[in-house]
Amino acid sequence: MSTTGRAPALHHRTREVREADEEQRLAPAATRSAAARPRDVAEPEDPYRTAFERDRDRILHSKAFRRLKHKTQVFLNPEGDHFVTRLTHTLQVAQVGRSIAASLGLNEPLTEAICLGHDIGHAPFGHTGEDALTPFVDGEWQHAIHGVRVVEKLEPLNLTVEVRDGISQSSWKNDPPPFTPEGTICRYADRIAYLAHDVQDAIRAGVLQPDAVPDRYRRLFGEPGRDWIDSMVTIVVSSSVDAGEVTMEPDALATMHELRTWMFENVYLRPEARAQGERGVRVIQDLVQWFADRPDEVPDAYRLPDSTALQAAVDYVAGMSDKFAMRLHDERFRPAGLY
Repeated sequence: MSTTGRAPALHHRTREVREADEEQRLAPAATRSAAARPRDVAEPEDPYRTAFERDRDRILHSKAFRRLKHKTQVFLNPEGDHFVTRLTHTLQVAQVGRSIAASLGLNEPLTEAICLGHDIGHAPFGHTGEDALTPFVDGEWQHAIHGVRVVEKLEPLNLTVEVRDGISQSSWKNDPPPFTPEGTICRYADRIAYLAHDVQDAIRAGVLQPDAVPDRYRRLFGEPGRDWIDSMVTIVVSSSVDAGEVTMEPDALATMHELRTWMFENVYLRPEARAQGERGVRVIQDLVQWFADRPDEVPDAYRLPDSTALQAAVDYVAGMSDKFAMRLHDERFRPAGLY
């Protein structure tokens, strides 16, 4: 059919067109794809995708990302279809992050790539896994730092510096903060997402009663769940516009930190959770020692040329899903003839 005299129904948006669009559309503080720092291994540019879009896609298609679907968020190997996993949490962080980035004129694909990768290095059994692995390394084993090891060495994705920095500095405990505003967005998006959905999981599991959340948090953020996300995102956006950088108004930020502390006391570190955590620590540490003593049983992908037997064992166990780790532990440590 002829289209003479009519505007084309579709636009051919190449990488160059999209980079030019970023230059015109994004805020002055935004990170431009065309200015992305060189990758460790030089490679031709993609004809259609920007540098950060390629990073996002590589993370989404990685094996480490797929394993997040069977990793714990709050409850150890939860039963039921509606509990949040590390994968669904990650998708929610990406959604919150993109919402903030779009509202501030920042780079959405870069924000999404960092958010999708921020938990890619998580060990089994949530933060319990970090505690279990720390005795085997110098200093503290951190999922954010290990995430960079995953994408650089264990499953090399050749990501940009901006994305790797956002992943490694996604934890609030790590200084300096991310050097891009998009990386800082991920810090806020992560906390907003897990506070909102973890309290819903706790209510769903009967750990909290619906009216257990103190009124001071309800007055500022509304009812637990979607109201919290909407309120916190709105506060971050308005505070950042006023400040000229990604931030949260001090009183609201202090209340959010206080809410996090309340969640630790009433959900994450409750007695039942401590018992689950002790089981997770035992599983992880038993497996690390098992594979460190039997390096030939560690898959080749984790036996890097510069890794010791212990490092390879830590890398292998850190990458396991909850279910896989428990199954291996059951196979190797269940007394023979018990069942």
